[in-house]
Amino acid sequence: MTLHDTRPANATAAPGTPPETAALKARFRPVFDRIAEGALRRERERILPFEEIGWLKASGFTALRVPVEFGGSGASLVQLFDLLIDLAQADTNIAQALRGHFALVEDRLVAPRAEGARWLARFGAGEIAGNGWTEVGSVRIGETITRVAPTADGFRIDGEKFYSTGTIFADWIDTYATRTDTGEPVIAIVATDQPGIERRDDWTGFGQRLTGTGTTVYTGAYVGPDAVLPFARRFRYQTAFYQLVLDAVLAGAAGAAVRDVSEQVRRRSRGFSHGSGTVVREDPQVLQVVGRARAFAFAARAATLEAARAAQTAYETSQGDDRAADDAANVAAEIASAEAQIVAADLALRTTSDLFNALSASASATGLALDRHWRNARTAASHNPLIYKERILGDNAVNGTDPVYVWQIGRIAG
Repeated sequence: MTLHDTRPANATAAPGTPPETAALKARFRPVFDRIAEGALRRERERILPFEEIGWLKASGFTALRVPVEFGGSGASLVQLFDLLIDLAQADTNIAQALRGHFALVEDRLVAPRAEGARWLARFGAGEIAGNGWTEVGSVRIGETITRVAPTADGFRIDGEKFYSTGTIFADWIDTYATRTDTGEPVIAIVATDQPGIERRDDWTGFGQRLTGTGTTVYTGAYVGPDAVLPFARRFRYQTAFYQLVLDAVLAGAAGAAVRDVSEQVRRRSRGFSHGSGTVVREDPQVLQVVGRARAFAFAARAATLEAARAAQTAYETSQGDDRAADDAANVAAEIASAEAQIVAADLALRTTSDLFNALSASASATGLALDRHWRNARTAASHNPLIYKERILGDNAVNGTDPVYVWQIGRIAG
């Protein structure tokens, strides 16, 4: 499946001046701190973060990229991902749960203003979207079982999706499907507050267990006439964007692990006879472990933000008429997100594992749930296989081959 740029001339206004980053951080820090306070309890008791996502909606966080004229903050992509890392450090589940939402906001932001305005107004008012793209089971690569059929007053949608991250919390579902009348791949934006929509919290992964990921079933659900969009006109840097959210999750997991282990080291009174003979918080070897992990977390964040700058350039070129510049910007954004993915995954996994060297066996207590940082990082790092991204980067470096922008998973014939 490839993404062809068949968009009409873009009528969206030029990007405005984003707000000050310091002001944004000060605005949302209290919300993130409040979210972090309950993260351990939610993990222990498997409490889905409905209330916490409500706080983010009320604070305007989910409208960060929405233009000010529609009730948002008009933040840049670098600012979005900087704040998303902060949120992921508070709770990686919630950051990933908003992945589909921010992607749909981005798509409607890139679309001609006449097409995107009604959606931007909804998102500016606090409505959020979830994700319905991946199909499981016997579906072959390149096939989509979910179908959208025209009706007298719109469309109906039937099908089943898995990995529906964030959908259980959402007002809308960003759904990939095929039109029955034309065979065209489309995006159907489906309202969740209607009959014919079933959302299951049946994700069984060992990490990221509170993202609301699971199965979504569509049984004759209604889709408005203005809510079926040609997939060919989807924003071009979408794969880079989706990966950047996972990169932010990885950077956040690393930062959270450093925070939590630092607190455990600070409190620790028991030491080893063959240690330095000082209290643990002053043990030079223990401090070295924590310091190295902190540097790894810093580097994961820096790589993610550098890739976000490339995505911001792709957004800016999408608002102009220079096709060559837009092509180059989209290649650069995809390459940068893959580079950040490999770096963030490696550093986050090392950080969340190596930090246990600063503690002892008591750190494995289930009550502390320090293992959740590794489990969450390992799960986020598994979404888009690293081995394929490494090959794509190598092929680009050696042969100048363009990266793959859109892909699917499914059964391979033979």
